Amino acid sequence: MYNNILVDQKGQYQVITINRPNQLNALNKETIEELNKALTAANNDSKIGAVILTGSGEKAFVAGADIKEFADFSIAQGGELAKNGQTILFDFIENMTIPVIAAVNGFALGGGLELAMCSHMRIASSNAKMGLPEVSLGVIPGYGGTQRLAQLVGRGKANEMVFTAGMISADEALKWGLVNAVVDQNELLAKCEEIVMKILNNSKTAISAAIKAVNANFKDGVDGYAVEVEQFGVCFGTADFKEGTTAFVEKRKPNFRG
Repeated sequence: MYNNILVDQKGQYQVITINRPNQLNALNKETIEELNKALTAANNDSKIGAVILTGSGEKAFVAGADIKEFADFSIAQGGELAKNGQTILFDFIENMTIPVIAAVNGFALGGGLELAMCSHMRIASSNAKMGLPEVSLGVIPGYGGTQRLAQLVGRGKANEMVFTAGMISADEALKWGLVNAVVDQNELLAKCEEIVMKILNNSKTAISAAIKAVNANFKDGVDGYAVEVEQFGVCFGTADFKEGTTAFVEKRKPNFRG
C-alpha cells in the first residue's frame, strides 16, 4: 500500500514508521503524501485514539528533507514546496483530533525536527540529536521550524539553533522543553506506548477539544480563552461527558465510546 512508510495497527492506536533507512528516512514528496494519507485515515477512524510516529532503524527519526528533490527549484517553486508541505502534513498533524507522539530515535534534523515539533508530544532516545541546519545550505526551515521551535524553547535558544545550524543532544533538548522525556533506545516505543495507554483511558471527544483549545493559544488573532470556553461547553453535549460524570457519581471506571 505504501512505498515509504509502515503502518502497524495495535488495537486502539497505530505506529507509523517512516521506512527509508538507506536515506536516513529523509522526507521526499512521496513520503509526505503517504504520511498525509495514513494520518488522515487514522484521524477518521473512530476506533483509533492515538498515533506513534517514528523512523526505521536506530540511526535516524528523520534526518531532513530530500535535498535532491528541490536543489534546482525557483523562488515560486520553493514557496509552493513549503506551503504544500505545511498544509498536508505539518499543520495537519498539529490539528489532528487525536494525539500524535513522535518517538525520536537518532537524528531529527531539518524537516525531521519540524515533524517532531508539530506532533503533540516528543519522546527521545538517549542517542537522539536534534537541529535545524538549513542555513548551512543557504535556506531557512520551511515546514514551521522557525515558529514552533521558538514556541517550544524560546526565541533566544531558537535563534541560536537556527543561526548556528548546530545540533543539540537529547538531554539538552529535555532541559529546554523540546522533548517530554528521554529514555534508552530499547525503551523508546515502550515509553510512548505507556503514554498512549494512559491517553486511551480518557475521553476521545474531550482530548479532541483539548487539542483545539491548546492550539488556539498559538494562532494569530485567535482568543485561546474563548476557544477553551467554547470547547468546554461543547463537551457538555457529548455522550462521553454523560458517561464520565455518571461513572464518577457511581464510583466506577467510565466506559468512554467517543
